[in-house]
Parts: sequence; structure tokens; C-alpha cells
Amino acid sequence: MPSHRYRDIHRRVEVPAGQRDWPAARITEAPLWVPVDLRDGNQALAEPMDPVRKRRFFELLVAMGYKEIEVGYPSASQTDFDFVRLLADTDIAPPDVTIVVFTPARRDLIERTVESVRGITNEVVIHLYTATAPVWREVVLGKDRAQLRELILAGARDVLDLAGGWPNVRFQFSPEVFNLTEPDFALEICDAVTALWEARPQRPVTLNLPATVEAATPNVYADQIEYMHRNLTRRDGVILSVHPHNDRGTGIACAELAVLAGAQRVEGCVFGNGERTGNVDIATLALNLHAQGVDPMIDFSDIDEIRRTVEYCTRLPVHERHPYVGDLVHTAFSGTHQDAIRKGMAEHRARAAAANLSEREVPWQVPYLPIDPADIGRSYDAVIRVNSQSGKGGIAYLLHTGYGLELPRRLQIDLARRVQTHTDDTGAEITAKELYTLFEESYTARDPRITLRQWRITGDSTEITLDVDGGEQRSVHHGIGPVEALTAALTAAGRPVEILGLTQHSLEEGAAAAAASYLEYRTPTRSGWAFGRDISVVAASLAAVMNAVNA
Repeated sequence: MPSHRYRDIHRRVEVPAGQRDWPAARITEAPLWVPVDLRDGNQALAEPMDPVRKRRFFELLVAMGYKEIEVGYPSASQTDFDFVRLLADTDIAPPDVTIVVFTPARRDLIERTVESVRGITNEVVIHLYTATAPVWREVVLGKDRAQLRELILAGARDVLDLAGGWPNVRFQFSPEVFNLTEPDFALEICDAVTALWEARPQRPVTLNLPATVEAATPNVYADQIEYMHRNLTRRDGVILSVHPHNDRGTGIACAELAVLAGAQRVEGCVFGNGERTGNVDIATLALNLHAQGVDPMIDFSDIDEIRRTVEYCTRLPVHERHPYVGDLVHTAFSGTHQDAIRKGMAEHRARAAAANLSEREVPWQVPYLPIDPADIGRSYDAVIRVNSQSGKGGIAYLLHTGYGLELPRRLQIDLARRVQTHTDDTGAEITAKELYTLFEESYTARDPRITLRQWRITGDSTEITLDVDGGEQRSVHHGIGPVEALTAALTAAGRPVEILGLTQHSLEEGAAAAAASYLEYRTPTRSGWAFGRDISVVAASLAAVMNAVNA
């Protein structure tokens, strides 16, 4: 790998040094989340959203509770301009939602942008941007620092001239590629813009500091944000915002550390869509707070519907391992994980019952599940799934949750060996239904040679009627239970079976059969397990004995 061609961050830009408060800080409340799916995310799509998809996405964001939404780049396309006009001409934007529009620092484009928001009664933010990093100045813009400063201030003056008198309009500035811009120049430009716009608490200016191309470890970005937080001239009139990208795969960490360093606002896309490796994933950020006991201020209670809508609007699938929302993120295939989850779920239910509370009310502490899947609208059906990597705990969990069965530990071990053989042979996952079919095939007789035609208990006597090789054999047994009576009758019929262990339990109300029985047995030729299911524990146990003798 020709790694010598690249320079580390400290050779590309000065990294602010000095006192750092962010390592000791804690996030105790959610920042202002600003989804940019309709602008930045939309620009990253092979097929940009049509008006129907864009409106549906906007309505989703509103329903989730976002209070500031970047809705488009109205000078870039007629579709974006028309969508902003839709917000002016309809009531699809609730009054408490702030509308953000995006523009470069160029007079004609600013005019078009201002025209797009004319008549919108919501709060509006006009977002002005220009790249400030050295490579962008030299290669893209062809300007030195002084020339670029004047270009930015000219754009800021144009915005002020055209919309400064509108009482519902505020301004935002992004020094694009902030993270690769000299700290003193970024500070100089931002202070000049906030002075021109007269940033104050009553009409704050948003300063958005993007890691446009992620280029360093997250602690470096945190140092850069804290430098600005400490040194901005009009800090009380500034909403300090960040916009991390994910080129190094650490965009989420950059955002979290930036909030620790003083950022109050985070721009990103709901599931991280964006150019190259994406914008920061604000769903993951918000649910990370939820998992720490902090209200994310956004509603993710039906995350699968959110995912379906985002996939429809973007035409991009959400990965199965995507944090929180992926199909497999709450699923354990590993045997040790499954066993821990099964025990944790049982303990959770027991704590809820002991406290006389619902399971949703007691503190969550189940191994391997950082949040309760029910918080985001997920059932427990897919928490444990079985493949060749699974163990007895996961198998027992599926049979319990799907069919009400409570397998004894030794039977779990025996069944796990059978499942392992099956999944090794097929190379595939086994579903709960397939697992139950395998369980029945393994522990019930498919072609019985001897049947229990009738049994009856009268006082301390049990009458047994067997069909053996087509002939009826009737016997009466005194002073013993029905299971012992049946084994005695089978011995008399030449089919002895010894009961080594018997476990019985009732099934949940509404089940097709009301009881289950698990039998460990030995005959002159074999030993094993048998299963019975019937309307009572006695009938289920007798069925298990017959399955044992016919195995």
C-alpha cells in the first residue's frame, strides 16, 4: 500500500492545543437534530427524490418530531425550488417547524433562494456556505485568504440586504471543509460573518462547522470545535452546529465528541445517507442517547415504518447490521449469546412480576441487548434465531416463545446435537416452525406399532387398553399412578420401557393442547427422550410413554 503518498492531519492543518474540557464532559440532553436528507442526502442519490417522495419524507420527519429541517437547495433545481414553494402555499409544515434552505455565496443564487422562501410564515434559516480549506481555496476557487474572506462577506451582505428585514428569517453560515481549514482563519471568517449579521441571543446566527471530508480521529474534531466554542466573539449569539461526514467510519463518534466540546446542533441524515460514505447517522446518535437514559426528543417508536419510508424515498436499502434499525441488530445466533439473552429475559419478566409492574416499566438489563426492542416497535420474535453456530439456549428460547415448551436441560442438549447436524447439512438458518417440526420428528413416533386405545382411572385403579399388533390387551392396575400402570401394561405386552425422568407443565391458555410432557427413558435396546402433548398433564405423559415405546 503506497501509504507514503498521504499526510497525517497534523501535517495538513494546525490542530488547536491547550485546555480541553470535552474529555470530562457528559451529554445530559439531546442537541437540536437537523435532518438534511432532503438536500444533502438528496444530492447523494443516483435518482434524486421526485416531488411525491420528497413530500413523503418531509411528512415523516415532521411526524418524528424534528423541529428544524433543511428542505432543499432551491437555486440548484426546479424540483427543489418548487418543493420550498409548496411549503409556502400549503400547511404541511407545522408552525413550530423551522425551514432551512441552502445557498452558495453568489448573488444570483442567493436571490433565487430568497425568492423561494417568500411568503413562508414559519421560521426560516437561510444557510450560506463557501469552502475555506487551503486545497479548496487554491484548486477549486483560485483565491487567497483575503480574497475568499471578501467573497464570503459579499455573500453575507447579499443575504442581509435581501432578507435581513424579514422578522421570521435567521441566517446560517458554513465554512465548508472546516476541519481542514486553519483554525485562526475559520475563527476570523466566522467572527466577521456574525458581526455583519449582528448575531445576538434574540436573533442568533447558526455557525455550522462541517467535517466535510473526515480526515482525522474524532478527538481532533472535538479539539477544533472546542477551540471555536471558547474563542468565538459573539458566542451567546451563536448556535454552534456540526455536520460530520463518515469517510473514516467515525462520523458518529465525531458528532458525539463535538457535542461534548460545545456543539448545540447536529446536522445529518436519518440513517446516514450522503456523499461517499455518508453524512452522520442521526438516528443512531439519538438512540445512543436513549440507551444512556437521555430523552432523544425524536420518536423512534415504530422504527420499521421509518425504515420502510426512508427506503422508499431514497431507493436505498438499510443494511441488516445498521445500528438499531437493521433486521439483525437484535438477533443472536451464537449459542452463548442466546443462553444469556434467554436467562436475561426470564429475569426481566420475574423482576416485573415481583414489582407488580409491566415489563415496559422496569429498568432494562438484558445481556447483549443495549435497548429493549419493544422501545422501537420491534417484537421479540427475531431476538434469537438458530443456525449452525447456535446452542441449546437459543433452541429452547424459540420453542418456548413460539410453542410454549419448557425443555429440560438434558433434552435441550440432546436436541441441540440434532439441530447442529441439520444446520451443518443444510448450511442454512432454521426457523422456529422448522425447529418445532424437527423436535416432533425426533421425539414423537411417526409409525406407532403399539397404541394406547383407552385409559380410565377409577378410585385407586387404572384401566389400560392397548392395541398390540392388531390385538387388544386390557389390564387393571391397583395402587399405582397412570404412568406406572401404562409401563406395567407395556411390560406385560413384551414392550418394557423404564422411565428415567419425567417433566410436565401446563401450556398457556388458548393453546391447542393444554399440557406437555418430556420423558427420558430406557428400553432393552436403546435410551432417549420422548415428548407428549395433550389436553392434560396425565394424558400428555401417557402420550410421551407411547412415543418412547414406539421410537
